[in-house]
Amino acid sequence: MPQHPEAPRTPVAVDELTVTGATLDDWHQVVQWAADEQWNPGLHDTACFHPTDPAGFFVGRRGATTLSSLSIVNYSAEYAFLGYYLVHPDHRGQGLGLATWRAAFSHAGARTVGLDAVPVQQATYRRAGFTPAYDTLRYGGRPTRPGTPAPPEVVPVTGVHLDALTGYDRRCFPADRSGFVTRWLTAPGHTARAYVHDGGVAGYGVIRPARTGHRIGPLFADTPQVAEALFDALTATVEPTAEVFLDMPEPRRAAHVLATSRGLTPQSHTVRMYTGPVPPADQDRTFAVTSLELG
Repeated sequence: MPQHPEAPRTPVAVDELTVTGATLDDWHQVVQWAADEQWNPGLHDTACFHPTDPAGFFVGRRGATTLSSLSIVNYSAEYAFLGYYLVHPDHRGQGLGLATWRAAFSHAGARTVGLDAVPVQQATYRRAGFTPAYDTLRYGGRPTRPGTPAPPEVVPVTGVHLDALTGYDRRCFPADRSGFVTRWLTAPGHTARAYVHDGGVAGYGVIRPARTGHRIGPLFADTPQVAEALFDALTATVEPTAEVFLDMPEPRRAAHVLATSRGLTPQSHTVRMYTGPVPPADQDRTFAVTSLELG
């Protein structure tokens, strides 16, 4: 695992670029950049993710102008996730992204860091010590609907489910992110459904409004049948003409069968990469990840 330089204790200036922690307001501008790049972020993603590790969001500025960004969110003592590695299009080719990376990356300390890379940048991340693990495919389109009601096990998520769902999420994600999950399940515009059987949770999913259409994530389930029931219940809550998008790990063939059976098609793909050993999580339950930008 690569050694990371000592974390900066004061703002770092590199070739007139000053890299500092980003406020929630700063990050709204970064998310607009991501939208301009067709990443299609959810409308309320920032408000849910930023409190997870407020010190893990960075921007590079010249004077009062924000030019670059990077998030590196520490989820636990062992795991962090990197995203939003961006430079404003008018200022690319000047080394600003690398300067921002060097100033911010040490926030992760000795943690394993994950990210989702666009394929053309895979070699760049390899040089930084990342190793590819698998591809993630984004599916999208107007989903077909089965025309049958959801089974009684699929229920709207309420406050009584939160403890059980945060526990279930921990089985599927490499770290405890209970605070984030609670915010994600209850954010404005987010619709969450759980599959409850014999008093226990067998899966859950969330659909949320995005810049274009809606995104589903996460979608975690014990079996493909549970995932199908949750997918259908979630998509039934949006207008029939709405486009829906979700990001699926390539090894999960059952997830791709679900997407194609509902009329969705592959739109793009990224490469999941890590710097070291990943804390254990049950990948067999992952039918859609929460977010390419933040894990």
